[in-house]
Amino acid sequence: MTALIDAYDAALFDLDGVIYLGPQAVPGAVAATDELARRGVKLMYVTNNAARSAQTVVDQLVSLGFAADLDSVLTSAQVAAAKLEEELPAGAKVLVAGTDNLRGLLAQAGLQPVDGADDGPVAVVLGYDPAMGWPRLDEAALAVQRGAAWYATNDDRSRPTERGIVLGVGGMIAAIRTAVGGQPTTFGKPFRPMMDVARARTGAERPIFVGDRIDTDIIGANNAAMDSLMVFTGAHGKRDLLAAGPGQRPTHIGWDVSALLQPRREVGRTAQVESGEVVLTQVPPTREGQLDALWDVANLAWASGADAQAALDQLAELP
Repeated sequence: MTALIDAYDAALFDLDGVIYLGPQAVPGAVAATDELARRGVKLMYVTNNAARSAQTVVDQLVSLGFAADLDSVLTSAQVAAAKLEEELPAGAKVLVAGTDNLRGLLAQAGLQPVDGADDGPVAVVLGYDPAMGWPRLDEAALAVQRGAAWYATNDDRSRPTERGIVLGVGGMIAAIRTAVGGQPTTFGKPFRPMMDVARARTGAERPIFVGDRIDTDIIGANNAAMDSLMVFTGAHGKRDLLAAGPGQRPTHIGWDVSALLQPRREVGRTAQVESGEVVLTQVPPTREGQLDALWDVANLAWASGADAQAALDQLAELP
């Protein structure tokens, strides 16, 4: 059997919603990544979450049964610190609206983290912090208003957890933009810096990115001219897939990361266009069959512009 991964030399994984959901591993993810490593595939875990250190991420992965070390984990905070070290003069004051992890990485990069707009920062960096308070956002907004360059580790609007979807750093960005306008320079997915660093660190020539979100993972892979696998264990589902426009569509879909070890999903004959609508010629009874049908429906809808809502409603097993 030829597996999907056989066409690639590295697999880059988003974490939240793909590898784990909060404190729980996604079912089957440990076994799948173990098998990929056994086959000699380079693995890297790429997360937009800037709140935690890379070592903390490694510790969580190992505690859940994954094989991981610092060389296999990349965070948006690491990318932000490396890029700002290149862009800002040594010792430059940077207002940090994020966790101690982000502050520490910026300090290691030779920059001076500060807390307030009155401290004279030349730049503001936003990163996800579950303890973020309104006064800290006020200071960031004031610094941006006074001319500080504005950066963000990432712009995820939400985060999947074991309890459901919660707010991401995109909410912080929206609040500041509402107050003072502008848009930060962003380092994490879907922007190129993070994807380029991940590719360089693995040395991969043919990487595939595995993610659960269209807006960060899939668009990020497309922006980096990288193939992608969209999985349905996290934030986005069938309606998000159908709504994806050019430049937003995955190369492959699968239930979870184990799809890398299965044959490539081809477009079949379970759907057709009739009177401007995509209709299913059969409703597969199995979950895997329904995913095959979804891929048929998506490709037909994208190619023809036909409405596919009725067909989606029939795929009851899909999120």
